[in-house]
Amino acid sequence: MSSLLCIFLLFAVFISHGGAATEAPVEAVKDINGKPLQTRFYYYILPVVRGRGGGLTMSKPENKTCPRSVIQDQFEVSHGLPVSFSPYDRSRIVRVSTDQNIKFSPTSIWELANFDEATSQNLISTCGVEGNPGQTTVDNWFKIDKFDNDYKIRFCPTVCNFCKVICRDVGVFVQDGKRRLALSDVPLKVMFKRA
Repeated sequence: MSSLLCIFLLFAVFISHGGAATEAPVEAVKDINGKPLQTRFYYYILPVVRGRGGGLTMSKPENKTCPRSVIQDQFEVSHGLPVSFSPYDRSRIVRVSTDQNIKFSPTSIWELANFDEATSQNLISTCGVEGNPGQTTVDNWFKIDKFDNDYKIRFCPTVCNFCKVICRDVGVFVQDGKRRLALSDVPLKVMFKRA
């Protein structure tokens, strides 16, 4: 009788979970104080390795169609400009390996720019648009992944199931003294500080 009761209880638990194992929640990205990043706050993106520049910011306007590139400030003591995050699923918490819009302001949203023939690089610009995950916005989505005990930013959007995308880390490309963000085999190791 007791084995029949155990089988019944196991079956009830199985049914209550939708007949399948539940997925573990995705880990939150944490700031330098160990608190989860939240979409309602702004954060500085800072390099973990010091001595090669400061926080992330925007370049001065370069042309009319795409005014600014994402760069690393040349001064190590600079925090750069604060950013906010908008996850594709509208979560209030920023989670690891989840598609995000990263923005300096509502009109300065990160985007993977077209391949730059002059530098042979895929540079990061601030000409993206927020939201509307899909084919037309696929270049505007970035992920924050664990990298050792810190983080890295990665371009590998999954907001479009049938789109063919490049999957690479975001690193630094030095051009004319500017430390520009670009797709790279050497990721920039970063941390987040609440502004």
